[in-house]
Amino acid sequence: MTVRAQTWYAAGLHFECTGCGNCCAGPEEGYVWICRREIEMLAEYLHLSVDELRRRYLRRHGLRTSIREQPRTKDCLFLVPTETGRGCAIYPVRPNQCRTWPFWSSNLTDPDAWNRAARRCPGINRGRWYSLEEIEALRKQKHWWTEEA
Repeated sequence: MTVRAQTWYAAGLHFECTGCGNCCAGPEEGYVWICRREIEMLAEYLHLSVDELRRRYLRRHGLRTSIREQPRTKDCLFLVPTETGRGCAIYPVRPNQCRTWPFWSSNLTDPDAWNRAARRCPGINRGRWYSLEEIEALRKQKHWWTEEA
């Protein structure tokens, strides 16, 4: 038996995004890490130069870059009102970090961490079943785009 097969979520986990936007919202300050290729794709999507995108929407933290937050609410700048609640204004080009929620290493350390995340995310522990292999692929995913993108 491999070490991975012995993990607490070896039988898989359930998750179904409800579109609530809680994963994109405060009240705590957070980081939405975005890499160079994602920045380029986001700039193209928003019809901005990379420099203009950086000035308006991004901030540096050491060697990394994060999307800015609303100063008062700590919500992601791209979390916007929709007809049904809140949604992502850049959904087609959202960063890898957003695409892999809730299968982050920090949420998968143990059942307590997973259930703490579930208190903020109504989609955790409901809906689609993800196998260990799918969870691990998402947890380890570094980029979502194809090299042609």
